[in-house]
Amino acid sequence: MLQEFFTPSVQHALDLAGIFVFAISGALLAVRKNFDVFGIAVLAEVTALGGGLFRDLVIGAVPPAAFTDLGYFVMPLVATVLVFFLHPVVERTQSAVNVFDAAGLGLFCVAGTTKAYEYGLGLTFSAVLGLATGVGGGVLRDVLANEVPSLLRWDRDLYAVPAIVGATMVALCIRFEMLNPFTSALAAVTTFLLRLLAMRYHWRAPRAWNRRSTARDEEQLPGKATA
Repeated sequence: MLQEFFTPSVQHALDLAGIFVFAISGALLAVRKNFDVFGIAVLAEVTALGGGLFRDLVIGAVPPAAFTDLGYFVMPLVATVLVFFLHPVVERTQSAVNVFDAAGLGLFCVAGTTKAYEYGLGLTFSAVLGLATGVGGGVLRDVLANEVPSLLRWDRDLYAVPAIVGATMVALCIRFEMLNPFTSALAAVTTFLLRLLAMRYHWRAPRAWNRRSTARDEEQLPGKATA
């Protein structure tokens, strides 16, 4: 369906851009964890490709695109080299990386939802896989880095919710036969803007009603607002 809207070269370029910015976030976390160069590369690859790989395996698109397109594999390695040598500079531009990460989230949740529907899933589960495409790599990244996934932590700005909104918009457009280049772009932009607003105003999901946990609330450190 996306092929009807964008040429293969444009779609490929968008995929690579999203992969690159997700790989940057994975590589930066590896540097903070004091991983060696191999660990940095692994975390970059997993962050960039994990969500799409999970989606392709679920829908039966095998072998997954991550194993058939050399560019998908190489782009995280490029991010690894960049972060390995220039991580102080990349860290200083973290806000810019977060903006690109938000853009990647928008692109991936739209592409994931559409691809899942093309492979025969219903609208609800297509949207679920769209969400998984956008956030799955980040979850795997945190697990490998021995951290509670940012997706599950109350002290992180909303990440999954913008992706849910974007994927739901795509599913509704498919349902009412309104999916086209404009509505696809609108869903991606909506996800992007919601994520930016969440980072700007520190929007967070509510915790349990009348919770009585004695655990001390973990204070969010500066520069750790991204999931």
